[in-house]
Amino acid sequence: QVQLVESGGGLVQTGGSLRLSCAASGRTFNMYAMGWFRQAPGKERESVASISSNSATTRYTDSVKGQFTVSRDNAKNTVYLQMSSLKPEDTAVYYCAAKFSGRAVLSTPYRPDEYNYWGQGTQVTVSS
Repeated sequence: QVQLVESGGGLVQTGGSLRLSCAASGRTFNMYAMGWFRQAPGKERESVASISSNSATTRYTDSVKGQFTVSRDNAKNTVYLQMSSLKPEDTAVYYCAAKFSGRAVLSTPYRPDEYNYWGQGTQVTVSS
């Protein structure tokens, strides 16, 4: 069982930056691929970024490439999403998710249905 708690959301102006954190419980964090998703009102949940359990591979949705950076610190059981040059269309609830990857240390799952555990979400609002 993994419990995930996101933090770092808030209100920011267009062009600003935020860093989201997701703290995970448990002693096997380094065996989980991690993902960040977002859901805006009236829209489906979409993948933003994912990172493999050993940090070697990452994947981003096209709309955030060069703008967002996903990273993790396995010693701290934490995954991060650094967001810069934020735009109003980045406004959403951001969720982190975990998928047990075991020996698939380079796996970067992308679909929501691939993930086993979810955090409660943190609101990011970008004002124009």
